Amino acid sequence: MAEPTLLDLPFDVLRGRLTRSGQPAYRASQIWQAVYRDLTTRYPDMTTLPVSLRERLAESLPLQLPAPEAHQHSADRRTTKTLLRLADGEAIEAVLMRYDARDTVCVSTQIGCAMACRICATGQGGFTRDLSPGEIVGQVLHAARTFREEGEHLTNVVYMGMGEPFRNYDATLASIRILNDPRGLGLGARSFTVSTVGIVPAIERFAEEGLQVHLAVSLHTGEDELRSRLLPINRTYPLDRLLEACRTYVARTNRRITFEVALIDGVNDSPSQARALADRLRGILCHVNLIPFNPIPGAPWRRSSDAHVAEFADILDGRGVSVTVRMRRGVEIEAGCGQLRTGRSAATERDDASP
Repeated sequence: MAEPTLLDLPFDVLRGRLTRSGQPAYRASQIWQAVYRDLTTRYPDMTTLPVSLRERLAESLPLQLPAPEAHQHSADRRTTKTLLRLADGEAIEAVLMRYDARDTVCVSTQIGCAMACRICATGQGGFTRDLSPGEIVGQVLHAARTFREEGEHLTNVVYMGMGEPFRNYDATLASIRILNDPRGLGLGARSFTVSTVGIVPAIERFAEEGLQVHLAVSLHTGEDELRSRLLPINRTYPLDRLLEACRTYVARTNRRITFEVALIDGVNDSPSQARALADRLRGILCHVNLIPFNPIPGAPWRRSSDAHVAEFADILDGRGVSVTVRMRRGVEIEAGCGQLRTGRSAATERDDASP
């Protein structure tokens, strides 16, 4: 296991490490003030600390922040996808989304993904490794600095980028607790949303965490056969078992679950699909987020038409299912997770192969 960096450490762990080395406990507060409030990116700029301590910390507990390498902006400049380079040379993606009442960052939890979902660009590229808590936190700090430079303020973090958050459960939860800590960035628990393709044991574990974090489940259809084709994890945790875990989650937390449904033309957007989904969700405290499919390279599908999306929504609403249609963001910049990283990798390979 790699040595921890500064961003990997919860406040109390950092404070204990400092006091054991002979430093006063208040140094932890000074460091967290610099990193999470002032958004300082280098130890030399932490001028509240003695120079000797800054030098020792730079060696023993590096402040490793992901380096932005490439950006894609939507035409209205409201959505920005950023390729971030990590300390070991690997790359991940984060997406910044600017809404009227909030500023959101979508973060990655893994390099690649092992879920092999057919509707996701990341799933087509295979799995490399998990991210550490600090590598997840670093994406959020990048977003917080960017929004601050624009005169805005980060309000929400969604774990919907590259990777399956519940396949990197411990790091995902550790990053949320660090970012939620009022001594640092202090984001409220309800500012976080964790999205999963349906890892049942992790959903059950998440229900016991005592957090007010939002849970979203990528569902996409109410039919097992089709869901297994789109999301292979359904063969391990089919809909009956997944939805039972969701009912348990609601009972334990009294929190509403969001089900995400990416509508694909001629695949899962028919009235019969809407009725089947409504039947599956009967009795669950939930909200359905309909998402016009974001096309990915090599996939044979197109997004559902606005008319079909509206009809689908009307059927769910008519059967008592709370539903909204997600605002389209980043379509022209291929904001679906994994696409910028994949494109940059392909470009690098072409450059390397050039005579």
